[in-house]
Order: sequence, then C-alpha cells, then structure tokens
Amino acid sequence: MTATHGSPTAAGSGDSATKAFRASRSTASTGPAVSQERVSEVVTELLAGIHATIRLKKVSYDEFQAAKQYLIDVGEGGEWPLILDVFVEHVVEDVAAESQEGTKGSILGPYYLPDQVRLNTPARLQRRSDEKGTELLFAGQVRDTEGNPVPGAELDIWHADDEGYYSGFAPHVPDGNLRGVVAADDQGKFEIHTIEPSPYQIPTDGPTGALIEAAGWHPWRPAHLHLMVRAPGYRTITTQLYFRGGEWLDSDVASATKPDLILDPTDTGDGKRAVTYDFTLEPG
Repeated sequence: MTATHGSPTAAGSGDSATKAFRASRSTASTGPAVSQERVSEVVTELLAGIHATIRLKKVSYDEFQAAKQYLIDVGEGGEWPLILDVFVEHVVEDVAAESQEGTKGSILGPYYLPDQVRLNTPARLQRRSDEKGTELLFAGQVRDTEGNPVPGAELDIWHADDEGYYSGFAPHVPDGNLRGVVAADDQGKFEIHTIEPSPYQIPTDGPTGALIEAAGWHPWRPAHLHLMVRAPGYRTITTQLYFRGGEWLDSDVASATKPDLILDPTDTGDGKRAVTYDFTLEPG
C-alpha cells in the first residue's frame, strides 16, 4: 500500500471481520451437528501434532511461555480471523476441493461483507467519483457441469481498490465501494465493470505482523478479485481470481493462489483492460 491514508489496523480489521463472520454464520446453514467422536478424533490428532513438534524441535519453557503470551495477544487483539484466514484456511479449502467438481475454489478471507447492493448485468460496481486505477471489464458465463447455462446465477464480488484497501475495513473508503451482487442474464452471462485491484499487505501492527516479522516472512497478497458464485440447487463456489504476471503471485502470504485461478487480461486500446472467465457450478 502506497497511499498516505492511515492504514487499517489489525485490531480494527479483526473486529470488522469477526462481526461479518458472525453475521454470515447467523444466516447460514451450519450443517449437521459435529459428533463427540469427531471432535475427539480431530482434537486428539491436532494436539498430537503440537506435541510431536515440541519434542522434535526441543521447545524450551521460555519458548512455550512466549507462545502462550502470543496466543493471548492474538485473542485480545481480535486477530483470530486474520490468523486463521491467512495461515490455515487454504488447507481446509484444499481438503474440501478433493470431493468437489466445477470451478476451483479458494479462501474466503477476512474481508467479505454480506448483504451488498444487488445489480443486474451489465453491472458497474459502486465506486467513488474520482476512483483511481485501471478500468477492468470482467465478463463470462456461468454453466453447470454438463455445460448448460445457469440463468440468473449470482456473482457476489468484492475486491481492494487501486491502493490495496477494502471498503468496510479502511475508514477513508466509502461503504460498499467495489462490492456488489451481480445477477447474470437468462443465459448465465455477466459483464462487470470495475477497477483492477492492487496487491496489499495484511495488517502488520498486531500479533500477526509480529509473527511474520519474527519468522522473516513477507506480509503481501497478490492482487485478486473475490467471488462467491451461487444459484439455487447448486453448490456455492467461493474463490479468488488473480492476474498473470502480478507481484507476489508466486509467494502469496496466504498460500491461496492456484494456476486455474489466474486471469489473462488484455488491453483494449483505450487505457482499459478486459478479461473473460467462465464458472462451472456443481449440483448441490
């Protein structure tokens, strides 16, 4: 991020992400209850992994106490959504993808906000009158696994602006900026006019940033579009689309990039860019 605005804090982003997560959970189906046996199985395996690491790396009491303090700091700073989204969610998504068909998924991330403005295709995402950045036309079609169009499929889309900031998580960005739920036409086709996003750093002023610095990692995510593509009777796809040649594409701090999710925009000759990407929905 190169802007002179005050960057969103880790605590502020964590608080916003937590509220959005709780709101989405309150309206979503939670699925079948987790059995006692399943809880025991997973937690036992998780603890066994921690125990094995302690023994393998000869973790000292001082290091253990530092880890305990770190976990306390993460909780008090409200950064559990950030920690889990950046370092853990991509593996959960990989496991889910093993039994799924259709377009590849990716992590949801901490910046999703439900209940955004609904638009019909061709759609122009809400933006500031002086929005900076390169105009991008994002178009394509939503089909099922047999190649049939999915009429009226919804594309819930959100992304960072040209300076790497998300609406709802940066005080200077208007609510709903570069967000919307776009309805495809009766052939499942869509056109979305927006601004090409920029890479951004995850917030580094809290415990997550301290861990990244201590480990000598970088905090950057490559530029991407977030999407949830859905239609009645189909499994919702949650994914991210990246830009070929983009910075940090091969070293995403969240380890969420996949070859199938990389876009190849073309210049349209008027200072704008355009790209086509089709989605395949699997029956739910």
